[in-house]
Amino acid sequence: MAAPITTDLSAALLTAPVPPGNWLVILPVAHCIVLGALMLMLRAHVRVHALIAVLGLAALVLIDAVLLKRVIDGGPVTMVMGRWLPPFGIAFTVDLFGALMALAAAIAALAGSLYALSDIDPGGRRFGFFPFLMLLMAGVTGAFLTGDIFNLYVWFEVLLISSFGLLILGSEREQIDGAMKYAVLNLIGTTLFLIAVGYLYAIFGTLNMADIALKAAGLRDTAPLMTLAALFLLAFAMKAAAFPVNFWLPASYHTPRIVVSALFAGLLTKVGIYALIRVMVMLLPVEREALSLMIALAGAATVILGALGALAQTDIRRLLGYVVISGIGSMLAGIAIGTPGAVSGAVFYALHSVVLMMALYLLAGQAARLGGSFQLTALGGLYRERGWFAAVSLILFLAACGLPPFSGFWPKVILVKASLDIGAWWLAAALLTGGFLTTICFGRVFLLAYWRPAPAPAPAETVAIGWQSALPLLVLTALVTGFGILPEQLLSLAQAAAGSLADPGAYIHSVFPEGAAP
Repeated sequence: MAAPITTDLSAALLTAPVPPGNWLVILPVAHCIVLGALMLMLRAHVRVHALIAVLGLAALVLIDAVLLKRVIDGGPVTMVMGRWLPPFGIAFTVDLFGALMALAAAIAALAGSLYALSDIDPGGRRFGFFPFLMLLMAGVTGAFLTGDIFNLYVWFEVLLISSFGLLILGSEREQIDGAMKYAVLNLIGTTLFLIAVGYLYAIFGTLNMADIALKAAGLRDTAPLMTLAALFLLAFAMKAAAFPVNFWLPASYHTPRIVVSALFAGLLTKVGIYALIRVMVMLLPVEREALSLMIALAGAATVILGALGALAQTDIRRLLGYVVISGIGSMLAGIAIGTPGAVSGAVFYALHSVVLMMALYLLAGQAARLGGSFQLTALGGLYRERGWFAAVSLILFLAACGLPPFSGFWPKVILVKASLDIGAWWLAAALLTGGFLTTICFGRVFLLAYWRPAPAPAPAETVAIGWQSALPLLVLTALVTGFGILPEQLLSLAQAAAGSLADPGAYIHSVFPEGAAP
């Protein structure tokens, strides 16, 4: 009997050492998918959905915290699917940047699930709010943990489909209109992303991020990597709502329930920023340098125009949408400068923004409950009605403005310093001007909605603030305050994450241990 024929490729796959790692890398994604599927199977028992989601997201926070500890102690971790080793198979690779973002997203989602206990009515629960939330977290977490750029696209699709389901819960006319704008414009960004992925595969012959980082230097003189970088920049800028492709965000984020808006503001735009940092800083650093002026101009314009747009609004939800956009500009500034210090500022700002924007939208929802409207012209007297609520609001407003002693101050300082260090005084001026305009904006909100007397007589019945609303607000505010007063630990982690992006040797080694590199 003839001996079986073994190709060089199959022999390499059979003899190559398996990259070190463990199931902890994939566990957060699998956890979200399983719980989402479980709730769909229990669609006849909607009452248990909330309990499953809250407990499941609490467990997700714990899993992500353990994963972060694992990465801090041992460096990046890789898990491959089956025996198809990188670069041929699918790999999940988590480094410090991805682990930090995954944990921040889980904390924000847990806060949102608690708030949803009082914000989502039985109709919204029946039509799948909590299953959609878990599947959204599967997409967000998968995007942060994947080591394959095509799978990054896949997880973008998962979170896009889930977010569309959340956006139309309630089926009101305004929601459908916002959902159409959101879906069409995000479809354009997704199509650009897919085109860029196809172009990348044609150039590199691989989709594994570590393999791309290894091969980029050797192909730079012969392959059109600038075109590839420009495509990724445009696609991810649209996902992150950066100028001039940010018009979809203020047209849609004010239409759904406030907890859905909070989830979108805290998580979805940060996935776009994450992808932009991962691709431009780690995979295509030379091309990022060539495009740095364009990115810096887009960042400065995003900061200023976002702040001006917020000043022009009377609806708190629309106002916060423009604040989200302005914050994206600050992170773009860090990407444009590209030094480890500037990138650490962008990472710190992204973590800060996940928590802060979640808190601000939940705050707006509670303010509307107390005052009966999202319109600044109809609000007033909130300081006299709820003193502690006004104090929490003031803390979050100051943090959004980048003022001490709260978490928004430190990344703003880092980014301004990094701008001045390279002589980009105009970029530093844009960051400071954006902070000044945001301070005026939130000062106006506080004076109109909190300090002045209510325009209409107070209702006879006092609106109670339940624990479902108060607990997530207080916890998120404590995080914003704690990381402002004691920033050393988070700053150290952000600097280490930025260093690993600038020098991805450890990331590459986790995917291709000694003797396994292609």
